[in-house]
Amino acid sequence: MSNVRVRFAPSPTGFFHIGSARTALFNWLYAKHTGGKFILRIEDTDQNRNTDDALDLLLQGMKWLGMDWDEGPNVGGDFGPYFQSQRKAIYDEHLKILEDKGRVYKKDGALWFKLLGERYIKFDPFHKAEIEKVRNEPVFIEDEVRGRVERTEDRDFVIVRSNGEPSFHFVNVVDDITMGITHVIRGEDHLSNTSKHIELYKAFGVDTPIFAHIPLILKESGSGKMSKRDRGALIDEYEKRLFISEAIINYISLLGWSPKDDTDKMSVETIIKRFDFPGINKGSARFDEAKLMALNSDYIKAMPVKRLIELTLPVLKESNLVDADTDLEYLSRVLVLCQEKVKSIETLVDFTNYFFQDNYEFEPKALQRILIGDESNALFSELMLVFEKTELFEALELEASLRTIAEQSNRKIFTYFPLIRMAVSGRMGGPDLLPMLEVMGKERVLTRLQSFAEKF
Repeated sequence: MSNVRVRFAPSPTGFFHIGSARTALFNWLYAKHTGGKFILRIEDTDQNRNTDDALDLLLQGMKWLGMDWDEGPNVGGDFGPYFQSQRKAIYDEHLKILEDKGRVYKKDGALWFKLLGERYIKFDPFHKAEIEKVRNEPVFIEDEVRGRVERTEDRDFVIVRSNGEPSFHFVNVVDDITMGITHVIRGEDHLSNTSKHIELYKAFGVDTPIFAHIPLILKESGSGKMSKRDRGALIDEYEKRLFISEAIINYISLLGWSPKDDTDKMSVETIIKRFDFPGINKGSARFDEAKLMALNSDYIKAMPVKRLIELTLPVLKESNLVDADTDLEYLSRVLVLCQEKVKSIETLVDFTNYFFQDNYEFEPKALQRILIGDESNALFSELMLVFEKTELFEALELEASLRTIAEQSNRKIFTYFPLIRMAVSGRMGGPDLLPMLEVMGKERVLTRLQSFAEKF
């Protein structure tokens, strides 16, 4: 077991979005890859914005994605509490350490962290005011992703607000120190905070953790950082739309990280094995819904039928397509037939409804094309003759029978297919036709052909 300890420290103020999920995932993957610990810490000091519903949404989203935590809410651990709202005594203790070192002063009701160095006054044209600055030594951040970054903090900053709430910078550093965090993996938008945090580490007299600032996720258009308001940003929407959680994990892992061999589809175990800092890109990652849909489809195609049934049965029941009396063997054969074609479980109901109900609708324009001309009657008569006489109602046997009648009538076998598909399903698209007829069975197919003849 390694000494690696990483953390995901979200604020429960809204939805669990893809950017937060990616940060959590990279930390989780690194912990798994190194045999370390993944800590979930809730930054809930902003009582006006934090909600229990948002926390539940966050925890549920992480569980759905399969990201378990070694320490944190509902799990416990030796470095708790894991809610910042419960850590006031720890913050007070560390505030006193800084006060005893002469590094804290009060101004405008707030407590400020005092930087070391020579002070001077400079006119700030933006604020049109004189401000106090500090000639300070530069901070060098040896970042695992960005490389060596040089920054200089030249102004004191608030560590306890006027309302008594500790600032993000202060609690973030205190928590990382007291929880023994060895690696801080977070979005590159936090890079500007890191020099402040290093100044605090130095003031406390402790070593800094290893930093890795991961690239931003851009909107699909590439026009800016993806936010929770953008399409495809919310994790709970994927869960509601019945996406495959492993596909989401797979896709999010590729937003800013690459195995360097153009592999896209990887199991979670493979991603854990291959994930490391050298594979994280410096450039921003662009969200691509089409790529996500394609991955989700690939996972459905490769899914064992038992799990496919587990996922789809509740959906089909809710849509009244199946019930307790439905033949599970028939359901299984339908799903195996269709899983090559569907892109998501969400679309499965519309894709398969005609397998389970006889009162399906017909696509009007396609139906009209099928019925135009005198040939449809002759085709239909030939079909009924073939299907009634075919005893072994299997795809290969049906194909042989149709080829025979087609040759006798000087037709191509595919001439019959649109009429058959329309009659038994009401549409022109779907799984491969002859295997579909085999799954439906002779009685169902003949009944639907006869019903079609009576209607049209």
